[in-house]
Order: sequence, then structure tokens, then C-alpha cells
Amino acid sequence: MPTPRHIEIIEADLGLPEQAAAFRTMMQAYACDPLGGGKPLAAATLERLPMALALRQDSLTLLAFCNGEPAGLLNAFEGFSTFKCAPLLNIHDVIVASEFRGRGLADQLLDAAEAVARRNGCCKLTLEVLEGNGRAQAVYRRKGYAGYELDPATGKAMFWEKPLHD
Repeated sequence: MPTPRHIEIIEADLGLPEQAAAFRTMMQAYACDPLGGGKPLAAATLERLPMALALRQDSLTLLAFCNGEPAGLLNAFEGFSTFKCAPLLNIHDVIVASEFRGRGLADQLLDAAEAVARRNGCCKLTLEVLEGNGRAQAVYRRKGYAGYELDPATGKAMFWEKPLHD
């Protein structure tokens, strides 16, 4: 594929049908990728998801387009740091369509998220990444992200979950 000539990153308005459609395309591509779980999202979930996010005051969705075609997505949510008494931005999903990987889109999405976080007075950006996703880890390291620890003697923070329903 030729190098994209025109890359555009926007703060999505998921209430707009064309942006909601691009969002759904990217989310489904991510879900079907082995690093996203390898299976499609349920049709009902995929249909409801854009409006559910649009109604949240704490969410940010960035869409990347290459020559007008959906190419990337970043979903993030505002949290709060009690130690800094300031908001933070947690990056939940970073998605680049397979045909657009290796062209710097993840870097541009992360830069755009950082600009929003700075604009909103956030004290830090956070994210989680799978141990086996070396490509994403390399991007995150290059952009200044690192494992979190208060003291090396107590180790790095771990991301755990407790599912409450399917």
C-alpha cells in the first residue's frame, strides 16, 4: 500500500452517523485482531457503543483517517489522581488498522491524546498493554510511557480485573 498522503486526526463526535460508522469499523477490526481478543463484538454492543460513549462526559475518542478512510482510533477516559489532586487521562484503546500499521498513526493518536490531556489540566496519561504486544510497547516507550512504580522495592503496578458479568 502506498504511504498515506493525507492523515487527519479528529476528536470524534460519535453522534454523527459517519463518525459513528468509522468508529464501529475500527472497533470491530480491533476486536477481530488476535491482540484484541480475536472475535467480533456482539452486533448489539457494536450498535450501542458509539452513543453510549457520546453520552459520557469523561470519554475521549480520536479518529484517524488516511485519505478519508478510517485508519485508527484511540479511546480514553478521564480519571483522577488522588496523589496529585488532579485529573488524569487513561488511554483504553489504541487501534491502527492492519493496512496502515508502521506509518506513525499510533504516535499521532498518542500525541493528540496528550494535547487534549494537557488542555484539560491532566497530571498524567496512563494505559495498559499486553505483555506479548511488543510492537505497541515499543511505540509507548518511544512516546515516554513506562511501567509505574512508587518505589523499586515494592515493584511495578499490575493491572488486575474482576469481571462482574459476561
